[in-house]
Amino acid sequence: MPISTAIKGLQSIKSMQSVVKSGIPNKEDSDFIKLYMLEKERTRLKSEEIRIMQRLEIIQGRLKEIQAYYDEKAGEMHAPVSDAKSRKSPKKDKNDWKTMSIDY
Repeated sequence: MPISTAIKGLQSIKSMQSVVKSGIPNKEDSDFIKLYMLEKERTRLKSEEIRIMQRLEIIQGRLKEIQAYYDEKAGEMHAPVSDAKSRKSPKKDKNDWKTMSIDY
């Protein structure tokens, strides 16, 4: 019995694993399948775009609130010192607690 490597031309035999061949002859793709898949992808992307736009609106609203707060606090910090002293004096006079006696 001859050894398989000694057989002339055995190395040129192609196995099915090494052959790359399309399951569809002559690459005839179905246009209907392509259209269906593209339509599915388009609807998915549209719905994703809507979700992203809604989230973007929420984020932009929150950023505006934060910026307004920063602007307000920056204005208070840059106020003259005399305004700060006048603000402290009402705090001392603000003793509006009323005491009541409770009989048990």
